[in-house]
Amino acid sequence: MSVPEQERQQLATPATRWLWLALGHCAVGVGAVGAFVPLLPTTPLMLLAAWAYARSSPALRHWLHSHPRFGSYIRVWQVEGAIPTRAKVFAVVAMAVSFAIAWHGGAGPYALLALAATLTCVSLYVATRPAPRDA
Repeated sequence: MSVPEQERQQLATPATRWLWLALGHCAVGVGAVGAFVPLLPTTPLMLLAAWAYARSSPALRHWLHSHPRFGSYIRVWQVEGAIPTRAKVFAVVAMAVSFAIAWHGGAGPYALLALAATLTCVSLYVATRPAPRDA
């Protein structure tokens, strides 16, 4: 079975395909905004878009996988479950800065506690993912 045939078999039914397309478009749109707005996670949204496009549009999936900025990260994550070391460091530093902004912004103690617990768990998850084999 050829690759295009396999991709067609993985696509959603025509009735749900537009839902996956809409989810992919929304994820790309919000992810693009997240590239410029602190606290808005770009990478998870692009991964969500790639997942949704894989179920709805091989052309859009290919576009995202070959994107000059996000494509390599998406491919490495989907194939190996890996995160490049540079991206790990950036993610953990960005989470620490986010916590500092909340703290200096006067967030309440319960909000800070919830944020600290969440960011600690996410940071540990990111830090423990393997580095790509080609790195």
